[in-house]
Amino acid sequence: MYWTLELAHQLEDGPWPATRDELIDYAIRSGASLEVIENLQAIEDDEGEIYESMVDIWPDYPRKDDFLFNEDEY
Repeated sequence: MYWTLELAHQLEDGPWPATRDELIDYAIRSGASLEVIENLQAIEDDEGEIYESMVDIWPDYPRKDDFLFNEDEY
């Protein structure tokens, strides 16, 4: 299983919080790439574990705080 920003972006508007099966269903219905669906299927599911955000699936997913962007300037 591997994630890139491009793949993770396909789940940004997902039904958070969600179970693995709900995310797979969303990915299929939204036309996400096959790699996203395969990555979700590779997650070890602990009987309906709830994922609050992409960070729960991919801990290295960049957060808004990771960027040095000053919104007040724009």
